Formats: sequence, structure tokens, C-alpha cells
Amino acid sequence: MPLTQAVLFDLHDPVSERLLRDMNPWWLGHGVPNLQPVRRWAYDSLVRGLRSQLAPVVVLRGPRQVGKSTLQAQVIDELLRSGIDPRRILRVQFDDIKPLHRRNQPILEIVWWYADHVLGAPLGSLGSEPVYLFLDEVQNLRDWAAQLKHLVDLQPVRAMVTGSSALRIEAGRDSLAGRIHTLELGPLLLREIVELRGLGHIEPYHPPNGLGPLKDKAFWAGLRSHGEAHRALRDRAFALFSQRGGYPVAHKAADEPWERVADQLVETVVRRAIQHDLRLGSRGVKRDEHLLEEVFRLACRYVGQSPRQAMYVDEIRRALDTDVGWQRILQYLKFLDGALLVRLIEPLELRLKKHKSPAKLVLSDHSLRAAWLQESVPIDVAGLGAAPHLADLAGRIAESVVGHFFKSIVNLDVAYFPERGAEPEVDYVLTIGEQRIPVEVKYRRSITHEDTRGLRAFIEKAHYNAPFGLIVTLGDEPATDDPRIVSVPLPSLLLMR
Repeated sequence: MPLTQAVLFDLHDPVSERLLRDMNPWWLGHGVPNLQPVRRWAYDSLVRGLRSQLAPVVVLRGPRQVGKSTLQAQVIDELLRSGIDPRRILRVQFDDIKPLHRRNQPILEIVWWYADHVLGAPLGSLGSEPVYLFLDEVQNLRDWAAQLKHLVDLQPVRAMVTGSSALRIEAGRDSLAGRIHTLELGPLLLREIVELRGLGHIEPYHPPNGLGPLKDKAFWAGLRSHGEAHRALRDRAFALFSQRGGYPVAHKAADEPWERVADQLVETVVRRAIQHDLRLGSRGVKRDEHLLEEVFRLACRYVGQSPRQAMYVDEIRRALDTDVGWQRILQYLKFLDGALLVRLIEPLELRLKKHKSPAKLVLSDHSLRAAWLQESVPIDVAGLGAAPHLADLAGRIAESVVGHFFKSIVNLDVAYFPERGAEPEVDYVLTIGEQRIPVEVKYRRSITHEDTRGLRAFIEKAHYNAPFGLIVTLGDEPATDDPRIVSVPLPSLLLMR
């Protein structure tokens, strides 16, 4: 027997029902409020995913404040304009209905109430036309995936789900195996900054249609040419990216001074994740907020590097004046990785080793580092020209930008190659099938033959199966005449997507 409104809310929480109705103004014939005109890259993929017969659930994961909720609203507007009955669209923003977090099956209870009091009939009696569910920020709900599986298996339901925790979203994969298609949304792509700032339009060099083309050296040479063809727009957008990063709020509020934007990023992205998404662990165990903040600070300080365990332990013990062990620090690093604030790039281990190398630290966006540490470091040519003393640090930040860019491509295997005896370190190694692509970031005006030693050593080992390598540079000047190495400036690399 379906739950009725009286059972679901029991008149003890009328605010929840009112919030649900306010979240769905189209039930009363109104449009989608506060609709943003600029659509992010994932929009077309989300619309196709909802209409496809391949998987009934589309998951959009990403850190807070990158535009996931905005995309939901835009997709709902597309469905309404295409003629879908407004009553067949249910949107729930779970961050706004706190009492539901305490219920055992909040998604099922809401959908049962919706069927009784909006549709006026059970979902299964409505024919073949699906009902569209939009569930925003589900990661803090218990058993969200199992509840959604029950609905899509038994009812004509299609769903778009968003979440800010990779760990909790990934935990739902087992329940939803074969029913789920995942997209990852990070901060703005460079071409999205072009559009959001009203500078013009640049088509992506590689639309999201598989990783196969990346295995071809000609693909990367073409990407370099693509960047050169759009040099003026590319460089204007990259200068803005250097100054403010890629979070949408930093560019929508372009007239606001950086200091106010930085405060907003700290409160709505970093502290929101630490105090809300990461506050409680399994079985309600509270995590140490101060330790989370300190581990994030170290990730910002050592961005683009792979610090040893002893460094973490020594610095955190000094900062917090407490005895904290490595395993706890590692656990908190993984929490930050799960919240998509920090990404851990693991070493490429081709054979069993007694001592595994530490992970390399990259951030979701360098603006978080600038905001948290209150230390802005330019990474564009003009900015570095005015602050040459920051060149080494800018190189580390550029390495982080490259690492996150590759890591955010779903299904692309990204690792780094630690120094091994006579074999030098390689910043990143991309693995596509059986082929590997070594990538070095050399972020300086002048690049020597010695700077390509790591790439050459990796390519020359036949068992690594790397027919060519990439070197990511500061400027457009070719970095090497070695035909096995393609040089791509960082701004051009970011135009790939």
C-alpha cells in the first residue's frame, strides 16, 4: 500500500511538503525560475542520456558550486519545452529538506507521495510515458542507490542524479549496475570561460565521443594547431583563468574584487564540503574538522607534488600540536579526494614493489589554493612576466591543472611515473587500452634537451608501449624537434574539451 501524504509528513513537517511544491512550480503552470542562459558542456550529454534507452539513470558528479543544479534546471526546461507533461517531472533538492535525511527511505517516500498527490495514480498505471526524477545532492542520503534501483526496475522512471561526493556516488554503482551513466563536471572549461565572459565562441576540439582518438599522435598535433587558430580568444580566456580560476561564480561576479570572490569560494566550496559533506562518517562518527582543514592546507601547499609520509606527519603534528598517524592522514586525504576538492594521482606500478610511492596531489581548481592560502600565483605568460620569482610555484600549479584536466575525463586512466633507479620521473602517464602516453609539464620559456629525458626514457622502453609522448609548455614555441614528442601549450591543451 503506498504511503499517503498523512503518513509521509504526518502534519508534523508541513514545511517539507511546501518546499517540495515550491521546487516544482511547473506543476502549477509556471516556468523554471532563475534559468541561466549559458549551458555547460554536459548539457547535451545529459539530455541525450535521459532520452536514451541505454541506462535509466544519469549521474552528474562534481564538487560544489560548479553548476550541477543549474544544469538540472536547464534540462527540466528542455523537457517542458519539448512537450512533456509538467506533472511528470519531479525535482527534489535534498540539501533544502533536512528532515528527510533522517527517514529510512526518503526517495521512495517522496515518490509515493508525489504519485498520490500530484499524479493522482500509481506510477505503473500511467502507461509507457516515463516520469522524470531530478534528485539533487543525494550523497548524504542513506541507501539512495537501492531506492532508485527499486523505482527504475519496477516503474517507468528515468532519473538525473547529482552529487558532490565521488565516494558516495561510486558506492551506488553496485546497486545500479547496468542502469547508470556517469558524467563528471568540474570547474569551467577554458572555452566555457570564453562564452560566459561574452568573448565569443570556440568549438571543442574533441567532443565527448570516446578516448580512441587520443592514441593518435596526429590528434595532439591537431590540438596544438586548434589552439593556434584561436590564439587571441584562447589567451584572453586563459589570462582570466589564471586570475580567477574556473569556478562559475568567479566569472559571473566579474566586477567583484578577488578578495570577496575568494571568501565566497572558501565558504561555499571548501568549508561547505568539510563541514557538511565530510562531517559525518559511517555510523555517524564525527570527523575532525580541524584535521580536514589542515590536510587540505597541505594539499594546497604541495600542489603538483607527491610528498612523503613523514612530511605530512611532521607538519600536521606541528600545526595541531597533537599526535596524528599517517593512516589517519591518508584516510582524510581520501575523504578530500572523495569530495572532489583534491584528486590523488597514484603512481604507475607495473610490477610489485615493496614500498609504494606516495600519491601526487592536484586540486580541482587553482583558485581554491589562492583563496585558502590567500596567495595568488599567475600562470599566464603576461602574469608570470611581471612576477618571474613565482615561476617555480607556477610550474607546480600548472602541473596540477594538467593532472586535474586529465583526471576529470571519465574512463581515462591517469597515473604518474615515479623515479626508479636510472629511470627518471614522468609527470603523468595516460593509459588507453594497452597503449600509454607519457606527459611532461615543463612550464618555462626555455626548454632544453635534458628536459625531455623522462619522456625519451619512457618511450624507448618497448614494454611500456608508448609510441609518442607529450610535453605541456608555457608558450607556443615548439619545445623539441624530436619527432616522437608533441609539444602542446597549456592553454591549447585546455581547449581539447
